[in-house]
Amino acid sequence: MKDLLDKRLLWVGGKGGVGKTTVAASLAVLAASRDRRVLVVSTDPAHSLGDVFDRELGDAPRRLLPNLDAMEIDPDAEVEAHLARVTEQMRRYAAPEMMQELERQMRLTRQSPGAQEAALLERISRIVTDDEAPYDLVIFDTAPTGHTLRLLSLPEAMAAWTDGLLAHNRKSEELGKVLSHLTPKRGRDVATPFDDPQEDPLSELDERTRDVARTLMERRRLFHRARRRIENAQESGFLFVMTPERLPILETARAVQALEAAKVPVAGILVNRVIPDDAEGEFLRARRDQEAVYLARIDEQFAHLAHPRLPLLPSDVQGIPVLEALADQLEEAGF
Repeated sequence: MKDLLDKRLLWVGGKGGVGKTTVAASLAVLAASRDRRVLVVSTDPAHSLGDVFDRELGDAPRRLLPNLDAMEIDPDAEVEAHLARVTEQMRRYAAPEMMQELERQMRLTRQSPGAQEAALLERISRIVTDDEAPYDLVIFDTAPTGHTLRLLSLPEAMAAWTDGLLAHNRKSEELGKVLSHLTPKRGRDVATPFDDPQEDPLSELDERTRDVARTLMERRRLFHRARRRIENAQESGFLFVMTPERLPILETARAVQALEAAKVPVAGILVNRVIPDDAEGEFLRARRDQEAVYLARIDEQFAHLAHPRLPLLPSDVQGIPVLEALADQLEEAGF
């Protein structure tokens, strides 16, 4: 796990309530102490990253320590920004009498299923592919497992949606040519939607069709670039956080299998809140005996992955001094 903080992208996830936000924040503090320029980003709509740091965080990076910035993506703000861009583009082409209905449709879209996830995916993709950002490492504190798995599957869904939209609205042979350029391979391995990088397949289309098609193509290319970086084990890794209990073990096993099938590199598992050996009392002894069974199960089930342990702390984690102490424990655990 020592090279985990040498990557460019680190995803920290797991079942809700296992301490992934605390781990993400502590890893960010540890990486910053090693002179890496770090941005830690909360993608969980139910943000708690600011609570862990005991700082107010917003939708823009805030400096918390030398080399360490943090932010909480606001999915509602992302939806609003995306719909504003769409409305402005449609305003260029729609008749004035249509704008009232278009704006009504945009208001309805705000509440549509998947609107937040789609907007969140676009924001994450831009962060992942931003080579101009002043950071060596971006740590994503993700939402609970199911939400994260859906999010990581969205690039393919969005590409299929784009294909369907273009096919449905195809009104000319020229737009059909755009579709053929967009979907020669129909997969994550598409490096560029153009067969010939010297030739613009949109040059013969009318302005409206060209702008709509180009917007869709650029968005799809963004998702594919992000996907390729997420799949690259040299620069990206997913760290699961779990506790030695039955349900987290089951959920983590399913999630590891799903990510490995999706070619997302799983870097390891952190077993959090292990009862210390010196904890006293009959109740803790009984809990430790049960926990030993689960720890043995973790050792067997996740033998192919590094799975260091972190002890249960006597108090809640809040504030940078406590995170710095926890970063020291993570370093001792092999990070």
